[in-house]
Amino acid sequence: MKFSDFFCFKTIVAPLQAQDRDGAIKELIKSLDAKGCLGKDNAAKISRAVIKRENEASTGMGKTIAIPHVKHAAVKKPIATIGQSEQGIDFSALDKKLVHSVILLISPKDNTDLHLQAMEKIFKHLQNDKFRSFLRQAATSAQVADLLKEADENPTLQ
Repeated sequence: MKFSDFFCFKTIVAPLQAQDRDGAIKELIKSLDAKGCLGKDNAAKISRAVIKRENEASTGMGKTIAIPHVKHAAVKKPIATIGQSEQGIDFSALDKKLVHSVILLISPKDNTDLHLQAMEKIFKHLQNDKFRSFLRQAATSAQVADLLKEADENPTLQ
């Protein structure tokens, strides 16, 4: 699976305007909704589901990254976007650091395999110091999209 299989590049938000966790999640979902990625009238339901999931256990994985995610019946295939925060957002991360990159993943409720493949792709790249460094430096939506596309093509970013 490639990033291009599930990332909606036109919905990347850099910089995020939100200053808190729930605001960042809602801003990313609003971006997905504005580009028609979520189907009609699903944004509010998906926002509630992602925030509920986040309240159960933080997705702040550390190293300035959070990956809020949920499985939802409104989507037929995994869909993801990313937001970049200059000031950082408190996601109650494992390392107690503020989050600068928020990767939102929404997967179909009835296809765990696709969800796991998307998560594996994300985590595989986030384990790479070079990729994380480039992601942290990406200040615009175009720069983030270019990095993800480059990661699909360049094995040294994996």
